[in-house]
Amino acid sequence: MNYEEAYARLAAYDQLHVLKYYEELTAAQQAELLNQIEITDFSALKHGKKGGGARGEFAPLGALELSAIEEKKEYYTQIGVKAIQEGRVGAVLLAGGMGTRLGSDGPKGVYDIGLTRPVYIFERLIENMMDVVRQTGTYFHLFIMTSDKNDAVTRSFLKEKAYFGYPEEYVHFFIQKMAPASDYDGHVYMEEKYKISTSPNGNGGWFTSMREAGLVAFAHEQGIEWLNIFAVDNVLQRIADPVFVGATLDAGVSVGAKVVRKNAPREGVGVMCLEDGRPSIVEYYELTDEMVEAKNEKGEPAYNFGVILNYLFRIHALETLFKGEMPCHVVEKKIPYIDENGVRMQPERPNGYKYEELVLDMIHQLDTCLPFEVVREREFAPIKNKTGVDSVESAQALCEKNGIVL
Repeated sequence: MNYEEAYARLAAYDQLHVLKYYEELTAAQQAELLNQIEITDFSALKHGKKGGGARGEFAPLGALELSAIEEKKEYYTQIGVKAIQEGRVGAVLLAGGMGTRLGSDGPKGVYDIGLTRPVYIFERLIENMMDVVRQTGTYFHLFIMTSDKNDAVTRSFLKEKAYFGYPEEYVHFFIQKMAPASDYDGHVYMEEKYKISTSPNGNGGWFTSMREAGLVAFAHEQGIEWLNIFAVDNVLQRIADPVFVGATLDAGVSVGAKVVRKNAPREGVGVMCLEDGRPSIVEYYELTDEMVEAKNEKGEPAYNFGVILNYLFRIHALETLFKGEMPCHVVEKKIPYIDENGVRMQPERPNGYKYEELVLDMIHQLDTCLPFEVVREREFAPIKNKTGVDSVESAQALCEKNGIVL
């Protein structure tokens, strides 16, 4: 993108202040700014009001529980294996995050969790995929969503490691779109004279980002009808799990969602529910005392199944629903910025908005969803912190418990 093109793009969104210091920048800084203007999604700014819309009326939503799954496991497996062998299932790894909270300045996926040998998070996930490859005799396409901060490192790392044995022709990369942060009037903040304040466009941004990269069209060309979305930080999850695939297809729903039973009434996970009669996710901090105490017909907690960010979406359902764009969630945040004199400021209270697309919005916009229960200790080992709850340490212990040598 050249200067004239950038000027026209910014003018269309009333953001010409982004070029205020252009003439005093170095050539490298000018190039960086022009590139950022090209890849930033300014269209989110039109949603310039706080919140993702008022929440509706919540009601419990049950899950396909372990006992029911076990009764039909062979049947579900046959359906799932057939779909995978026919090339109808792909996977999308959400890997745009950095390992900052783990004390690393690299992508989270390259973090080493090994105890007796190097074992990288990416490696663990691909090993889980290979279980399905061995079961079905079929490789399936893996789409990896990176960010502008970690794309180059992620690509080079996986290429250097020969994709841990996964065929390169089945691995495809795309970069998550970035959304600008703005003041309350919808004008984007600058964090440097040559850099717009931006952040990834949320965990629901994978679909629009993948579509713009041309990979949804590629999926159609390959005959892929379903995409299993999963997060980089859960090293035990099964990907393209034939039982999960089979149950979702058999149920005739638009999306399947892997869930686990909560380990505490107010555990910090989103909970599957109905919202105004449609499937949805209620965040743990939105649960009222009444919802926490509610029981189902078995006398068990009514809001008891937490999501683990492992979903199986029907592509056609998403395309039909989101012909243009995803719903946008506007979040009030403290955003560092440079003032009118070019001085960097660190606000002590919220001073603007960030714009995100969230998976919970995708679930709620679709008409049908199958919550699918999995055994927590076998499929849920998230790595959020270095120590303590949901940490490298807890994930290592769970891997060992499952017979995985680290």
